[in-house]
Amino acid sequence: MIRYVSAADVATLLPPADAVAAIEDALRAGLDPSAGVPRGAVALRSGSMLLMPAESAAHAGVKLVTVAPGNTARGLPTISGLYAIFDAATLRPVAIIDGAALTTLRTPAVSFAAVRRFLPEAPHVVVFGAGPQGAGHLGTLRALVTPASVTVVTRSGPGATRTAEALHAADLVVCATTAREPLFDSALLGDRAVVVAVGSHEPDAREVDAAFCGRATVIVEDRATALRECGDVVLAAAEGILRPGDLLSLSDVVNGAPVPPGPILFKGSGMAWQDLVIAEAVLARPL
Repeated sequence: MIRYVSAADVATLLPPADAVAAIEDALRAGLDPSAGVPRGAVALRSGSMLLMPAESAAHAGVKLVTVAPGNTARGLPTISGLYAIFDAATLRPVAIIDGAALTTLRTPAVSFAAVRRFLPEAPHVVVFGAGPQGAGHLGTLRALVTPASVTVVTRSGPGATRTAEALHAADLVVCATTAREPLFDSALLGDRAVVVAVGSHEPDAREVDAAFCGRATVIVEDRATALRECGDVVLAAAEGILRPGDLLSLSDVVNGAPVPPGPILFKGSGMAWQDLVIAEAVLARPL
């Protein structure tokens, strides 16, 4: 029988801190993100479908994600998805997992695997975006530390003055939006600031300005992926402000690579290996 893992099951079986640990453990065990298969995209009449396949020693899996822009007017989620996982030896199906819940769990798990070593015990936090990823990052952060303050910035949220004040004091800024242009002037950020940008996976869209990429240590999931998909990186490099050779990989950081003092930017676009790592961690837990 094929096991179905609902969104509620995902949340119950794998707490956020355990998801962070699963990502870290996989990278410390030698998982190589650069060996993965790039995501594929298929145009559909009502939007598009993304296909994200990955394989481990035990399983093969694929996340199918649909993007339907017209769903906003219908009162439905723009993004939907399922994760199908198969036995690696027989290629027989093992389980289907709610794709949105898996994504909401694994994206902040990856972000905090990248940056938690750089955060103070009680960080001042600014979050751009109140959607699933903004909320997911806050939930994962609170499973790791207790924030001193949290400011959530939305179109109807705090005004420009309050936002600027929050950014000036921020230890952590999370960007989880559909913005295609920088969300703020990075000159507002201090030299201890850590920025996580996860809202886009297109080479011509960015949430963080090039100036911050130039003064920060930039951490990416995989160098080739970032230079192909991550507009924050692609555009800063094209403008001559960021040198691709200076990028640090997530694996480097998790495995203890030295990082110079100063601000940090983690830019993530999501990779298929992350879904498989979290799916396997979920399935390893008894119902």
